[in-house]
Amino acid sequence: MSQSTNLSVARLLITCQDKPGIIAAVSAFLKNHGANITELDQHSTDPEGGTFFMRLEFQTAHLDLPSENLEKVFAEEVARPFNMTWQLHYAKNLKKIALLVSKHDHAFLEVLWRWSRGELPIDITCVISNHPDLKPQADHFKVPFYHIPVTEQTKPAAETKMLDICAQFKIDGIILARYMQILSPKVVQAFSHRIINIHHSFLPAFVGANPYQQAYDKGVKLIGATAHYVTEELDMGPIIAQDVVRVTHRLTVEKLKELGQNVEKTVLARAIQSHAEDRIIINGTKTIVFDLH
Repeated sequence: MSQSTNLSVARLLITCQDKPGIIAAVSAFLKNHGANITELDQHSTDPEGGTFFMRLEFQTAHLDLPSENLEKVFAEEVARPFNMTWQLHYAKNLKKIALLVSKHDHAFLEVLWRWSRGELPIDITCVISNHPDLKPQADHFKVPFYHIPVTEQTKPAAETKMLDICAQFKIDGIILARYMQILSPKVVQAFSHRIINIHHSFLPAFVGANPYQQAYDKGVKLIGATAHYVTEELDMGPIIAQDVVRVTHRLTVEKLKELGQNVEKTVLARAIQSHAEDRIIINGTKTIVFDLH
């Protein structure tokens, strides 16, 4: 559990057509029911009838209604008049996550280390891998490890077993910490916009095998990483976080790989935190990400 997680916090995400009075209506509603708003971010694509996005956090300790009643009244009094699409999440309900990995351990260990230190407000319930190599590391963090080999012939059965494990742990989402398998539409649809992948470049660039060799051969001056939601179209899902590091012709392939993996680790962690803290609203093929403070 995140050391900074306040269990009395709720997070409200709103999408609707922009018009006057939205912020006032939401704020007044929460105030009238005993909520204290502690964080509010909003964005509009166009103040004259564009799409309005808002994320706010509020304290629930002094609410005058149980959460289910509050949601019902909010839907009737605020959401319906403004034709809102909205979600209400509670910080105490940590998202249950399955961590998928193959043999590369840098992103995998970074996530487990930050989680163990309380920096990521999620509940990592299990690790699933198509190789047995990283079981000792999972054991060290006391996370159940499941080795499910995958071949072209066994992939359907392997994914069925994976989904069974996810159902057993009541998984809310999946983190691909360099899981070197393409997920089938069945898995992607089961966790739509709840699977986060880390990609070893600014998408779409240097796709395929040995990206750092390709980067070296091209003499790149920047290398980066992209964390995104997984969709059925490979590496084209909504982007959550990206970053780059400057490089020069003096660097070897090995040094490029080291720098690139460092970027991958931090970008993936940032994306997981944004997802865990309900800072993301998906808008078609794009994301609205309300910055971490």
